Amino acid sequence: MPKPATQRPTLPGVGRLGLVAPTARDDLDRLGWTTDAHVELLWSLSRAPDADEALRAVVRLADELGAGWDELGTALVKDKALRGRLFGVLGSSLALGDHLVSRPLSWHLLAGSVALPSAADLRRDFIDAAENATDATALPSLRSLYRDRLLVLAALDVAPTVENEPVLAFTTVGEHLADLADAALEAALLLARRTVCGTGPAPRLAVIAMGKCGARELNYVSDVDVIFVADDATQSGLTANIRIAGELMRFANDAFFEVDAALRPEGKQGQLVRTLEAHVAYYERWAKTWEFQALLKARPAAGDPDLGAEYVAALMPMVWTACEREDFVPDVQAMRRRVEELVPAGVRAREIKLGTGGLRDVEFAVQLLQLVHGRTDDTLHVASTVDALAALAAGGYVGRDDAANLTASYEFLRLLEHRLQLQRLKRTHMLPESGDEEAMRWLARAAHIRPDGIRDSLGVLREELKRQSLRVSRLHAKLFYQPLLESVGGASVDLDDAGMSTEAAERQLAALGYEGPQSALTHLAALTGNGGRRGRVQRVLLPTLLDWLSDTPDPDAGLLAYRRISEELIDQRWYLAALRDEGAVAKRLMRILGTSAYVPDLLMRAPEVIRQYADGPNGAKLLDVEPDGFAKALVAAAGRHTDPVRAIAAARTLRRGELARIASADLLGLMDVTEVCNALTSVWVAVLQAALDVVTRANTPAGGAPATIAVIGMGRLGGLELGYGSDADVLFVCEPLGDTDEAVAVKWAVSIAEQVRARLGTPSADPPLEVDANLRPEGRSGPLVRTLSSYRAYYAQWAQAWEVQALLRAHCVAGDAELGQRFLLMIDDIRYPPDGVSGDAVREIRRIKARVDAERLPRGADPNTHTKLGRGGLADIEWTVQLLQLRHAHRIPALHNTSTLETLNAIGAAELIAEGDVDLLRQAWLTATKARNALVLVRGKPTDQLPGPGRQLNAVAVAAGWPNGDGGEFLDNYLRVTRRAKTVVRKIFGA
Repeated sequence: MPKPATQRPTLPGVGRLGLVAPTARDDLDRLGWTTDAHVELLWSLSRAPDADEALRAVVRLADELGAGWDELGTALVKDKALRGRLFGVLGSSLALGDHLVSRPLSWHLLAGSVALPSAADLRRDFIDAAENATDATALPSLRSLYRDRLLVLAALDVAPTVENEPVLAFTTVGEHLADLADAALEAALLLARRTVCGTGPAPRLAVIAMGKCGARELNYVSDVDVIFVADDATQSGLTANIRIAGELMRFANDAFFEVDAALRPEGKQGQLVRTLEAHVAYYERWAKTWEFQALLKARPAAGDPDLGAEYVAALMPMVWTACEREDFVPDVQAMRRRVEELVPAGVRAREIKLGTGGLRDVEFAVQLLQLVHGRTDDTLHVASTVDALAALAAGGYVGRDDAANLTASYEFLRLLEHRLQLQRLKRTHMLPESGDEEAMRWLARAAHIRPDGIRDSLGVLREELKRQSLRVSRLHAKLFYQPLLESVGGASVDLDDAGMSTEAAERQLAALGYEGPQSALTHLAALTGNGGRRGRVQRVLLPTLLDWLSDTPDPDAGLLAYRRISEELIDQRWYLAALRDEGAVAKRLMRILGTSAYVPDLLMRAPEVIRQYADGPNGAKLLDVEPDGFAKALVAAAGRHTDPVRAIAAARTLRRGELARIASADLLGLMDVTEVCNALTSVWVAVLQAALDVVTRANTPAGGAPATIAVIGMGRLGGLELGYGSDADVLFVCEPLGDTDEAVAVKWAVSIAEQVRARLGTPSADPPLEVDANLRPEGRSGPLVRTLSSYRAYYAQWAQAWEVQALLRAHCVAGDAELGQRFLLMIDDIRYPPDGVSGDAVREIRRIKARVDAERLPRGADPNTHTKLGRGGLADIEWTVQLLQLRHAHRIPALHNTSTLETLNAIGAAELIAEGDVDLLRQAWLTATKARNALVLVRGKPTDQLPGPGRQLNAVAVAAGWPNGDGGEFLDNYLRVTRRAKTVVRKIFGA
């Protein structure tokens, strides 16, 4: 260690050198870097990404060198390239600084003219080291050799930050790291064979590199993915090769890097080594789409080269036909979702690999395009992402400018990934936390980012990160769809671009989930064919819109619906402007159009709802409407018209928009199922009230109305639990006014009720408005309207068990509120008898329920998946709740409730049944109601039967808010929940 200098001339202050550590001045004194001869050296130090860390490492290195320090110190003064490389690597990597301190003489590797060794030279060096080492010294020797080679590469890679040496191309770094990995694997294989076989012959074994190593675009720190292939199918041969492969992984893990063989057939559960024939058999019969995608990067890396070449030759033809597999599209969509779910929401903005606009977006898009078009284009049979992008551009599958921009963004993000990993030689893709400015500033300097005259390097890095992430996100969509638009003549094509053929466009659309690619191209041509402003805006919008559509259950129907809406709103300037300027509007619209057949028809006639897809102060503007406020507005709007036809039309118009709003909010997960049912009930109640008001006003004689009328909601209407496909079950009750004769009053009230039903039931393009009065006394054969006294007399003498049960859900919904309240008070003694329900009535209810189970299920329906009448479905839950009400409501007032869910809560609070049983019934009712609503949203018409596995079931899962939209998982959950509920139903109904 040199003695401190006795003189201190005028030198740059430590602050100007970027040194902030309190010990910096003392460290400079210890090194003797205090004379005019060290000025240039100090300025070189100042340009290190972390000058303090570089200085500390030099001091440690000097201590280790002792007397040898003079040689290094002199070389640093004289050799600008050496100090650039040394300071650059020490300021970038704490781990390589530790390595250099542990092997101080390795600094010679950075002096003079330094070049990267060839792949052959690397392999020879590592094999020589393995052959010449003893068992005791092999691992330390190979570990040091591997770190030395990393040291040289890193020094050349980061040196431009300090001495303006030629910049190593990103591809060069990745290729050299892969060559280094190959050499290390070869050495580990040699040691493994020596351990297992001694000096005897070893069986043939090929090591196939996968992933980034296979593509020769490896990171500084990365798992090296491999597959092992043998040619000896005998048990002894396989056993020996399995032992050799295991030892290879152990040696490599200890000396170099983690070796991961999880990409082999059957993953970690599969056999570590298989013969070539066994590999071929597996991929022919069992492999999934992602496994063929992984094989895109397969490359012989070590071991027997001929066997490795045979493996690649045998399996590559299968890779290029993978897109023809039946499950290709759902597998690809599932892979996309899994990638997105891997990243916790809290760190998504810091993830440069798996986050939105990250490296995986680029890699996934490129690999998918290769799989789609590589079947007919051999030029796409390349492994690296950068090479594949170039080939896709050359083939016309990607625009040349887009490919260049995406390549630049990819290389920028990979550069940051490399620098983050170099710091501690740890595997990471995570940016520093947003508040850690020093760590971000270090990253900026390590990544060659300089101030731009306005912003410092940290500001430039932050802006560049934002820009590159947005560009990747934008190009990720454009990558798939811009060439499609060009193929239909909807966009101007660069003269240098070859363009995509119609056949290639159809292949690509099919791979992205479009089952009718020819029709899809027709829609694209129609949307972009307009040469004016609308066509130009559509050409800008469609790449992103199509990408969002492709992630929905039915992109074909979604694209058709989008075309229909666009053509319907061709004269509405706000429409395309909203899609262009409000990202949330466009994304939400695509999700809805690609999922639902119910909403698009409503939007065609109520397009103003699309504006409500925008974000508001409290979330989406879809939630800004209060159901009660809407109901009053609807009644008031209808009341402005004296003509019943126009009044009902006004009510229908507002109902249409409200249904579109509710359904949209439901599909987007903004409302839960109980909120949806309450809102739908509010719509029906408002329509009934408006229709009753307008018809009554139009038919009231000059002397005044002869009677008052109340509408009593029954079934789900009375329970405030209507679904999208529900009719309005009602009873009409009237009361004569003044001295009006009862027969006259009833006749007039019947006329009013019939007109209400007829005018609401008039066929239209909107969802039906069916008013069902079949729950009235004597059913269809009984009078449509009765007086309060007539109802009282009938129920007192003739009420059957099912009619009493039906009254449990009676609730006044429209008309004269005072009359409706009197009706409810009158029937309380009937539905909640003071002494409870009789045993005979209970037996009759059980008999009717058994008959319903046996006879009412539609022919051909699956009783396990019929949401209303099936096992554990809505009927089971509601009948069970109503039986408990009949038996206990006379002594538990909380059971005087028309809502199934609220009554279940009261049942649990009263401990009539176990809380666990209550929860099972509650979950079954919610699950079946969600499924029933989702069926209408998806199919566009009422239905109760869940479909079998396939696209429509996936759509139902999405509409029901099931995570990932996996129809199979949704159906499994439905069957499990309803099966458990049915057990409770049997227990209670049999009690």
